Amino acid sequence: MADKVLIVIASGDEDKCLTGLMYAKNAIKYEWLTEVRVVFFGPAQGLLINNKKVADSAAELAKFGKALACKFISDRDGQSAGIEDLGIEVQYVGEDVSEMIKDGYVPMVW
Repeated sequence: MADKVLIVIASGDEDKCLTGLMYAKNAIKYEWLTEVRVVFFGPAQGLLINNKKVADSAAELAKFGKALACKFISDRDGQSAGIEDLGIEVQYVGEDVSEMIKDGYVPMVW
């Protein structure tokens, strides 16, 4: 049985992002799974900067566990510093995502 999840939050829709963040926080807090990793991609990264609800929820998540954001996108859009201020690590994530999948993480995309 899979006990590791990779939560990819990519949607630019506030409700979808908040739902993914809520699941991630609860999965970590209540130890529903052994390992929970979160990666922000694309339009969701804009919400980290421009949407207070999403930013606050993501900052809270960053206190619980490892959250990453795509450096290519955040650098391109001038968002890296603001995302890092939330406690989210900004790095190139393509290889990391691939390795997590190879290591048995089940991808869950919001």
